[in-house]
Amino acid sequence: MQRTIILLIIICSSLASLSAQSRHGKVGRFDSYRGLVMAGYQGWFRTPGDAANEGWVHYGKNGKFDYENNTIDFWPDVSDYEKTYKTEFRDVNGKPAEVFSSADKSTTDLHFRWMKDYGIDGVFMQRFFGVTRGYKNSSKSQDIILRNALNAARLNERAIAVMYDLSGLRADGEDCSSVIEDWKMLVDEIKVTNQGENQVYLFHNGKPLVAIWGVGFPDRPYNIRNIGVNRLIEFLKNDPVYGGCSIMLGVPAYFRELDKDCLPDPYLHELIESADIVMPWMVQRFTPYVHKPVERLRDHIIADINWSKDHNVDYVPVICPGFSWRNLSLGKPELAPYTAYGAIPRLGGRFYWDQMTTAIIAGAEMIYVAMFDEIDEGTAIFKVSDTPPNSDKAHFVDNDGMPADHYLWLTGLGARMLRKEIPLSIEMPQHTGIKN
Repeated sequence: MQRTIILLIIICSSLASLSAQSRHGKVGRFDSYRGLVMAGYQGWFRTPGDAANEGWVHYGKNGKFDYENNTIDFWPDVSDYEKTYKTEFRDVNGKPAEVFSSADKSTTDLHFRWMKDYGIDGVFMQRFFGVTRGYKNSSKSQDIILRNALNAARLNERAIAVMYDLSGLRADGEDCSSVIEDWKMLVDEIKVTNQGENQVYLFHNGKPLVAIWGVGFPDRPYNIRNIGVNRLIEFLKNDPVYGGCSIMLGVPAYFRELDKDCLPDPYLHELIESADIVMPWMVQRFTPYVHKPVERLRDHIIADINWSKDHNVDYVPVICPGFSWRNLSLGKPELAPYTAYGAIPRLGGRFYWDQMTTAIIAGAEMIYVAMFDEIDEGTAIFKVSDTPPNSDKAHFVDNDGMPADHYLWLTGLGARMLRKEIPLSIEMPQHTGIKN
């Protein structure tokens, strides 16, 4: 009898051990963020008649996309897309100007093919807090897009990772619990970190990398001490089934000093020290208009790297081609800063190239590009039109006379410079029309 009880205890213990095994797959093609240039990927543009059936999303407001309800500043170049959608705007030939939908599989396939063609290492798929509220439903359009992206990443051998953006988290008692449940769903149902033999999920320090963005910003309604970010990090790092992850934390640019764009709360430093990578948000923080912008950025990154080393975390700087959200900000006084078209000008790629080379010179081992497909705020590096449908009723920013693929091309060159595959060049190369 006693032997039987002991045997049952051993069996139950073994079953419990098996059930608690990690559900992540083995490290695949990308075992570290080091040496990579990754971009953020919104994947949030929708049109009437697309696979999402949600109408106009992120092109305009009030469910419309017309002269009174336009919210994008750049027009996508859609000459390569398999499927496009007509709008009320007119192109230079007087025909209906067309756009794409992120919900179409062919769109995602094309974007990842561009990444491969131009040598961009991969993307972080943005996952906003609002999506996590319905974590039990894996048929949401954002999940369908993620599935499409995972497939396209495998086919094109690009790295892919999940970035949780806490934007949208309310100050009414909400916390990060839904993010935990959403991550479980992604691992169980979409198998985001277990893609089989051709694993392309991005690992760092031998573990799947998960990013959490939006911690320490004073314009957020939530208190970082009350929303359970610490519990979320603890879960992602140590849960026996869904944990074992590395964490990248997206924080304000002036996180070191805890001032300017950052909350003056030292708890932020505790959170950063519990993570693996710190990623300060630099969009809108640096412009080509200030005195000696390259030197300022270089000194800032060097100081960030030194701080990160002292606190035993890795560091990734954020760069962007420019910034423009004039159409998005119309009628929104709270968005008053930087409301001019091309408020942070691209300068034909000069501003972007300066950031790329400066980050490398300062000692950055990895780079985050904001963003791959963000035409709302004018930070997109994918193909945009140099002849947008401008008229007396609507205005869009052009591409400074550069080819549509100019920023894809520059990004690929930057990735090769980061890995020392080609010499670093301070002078921006002339676009040859040849892919990297």
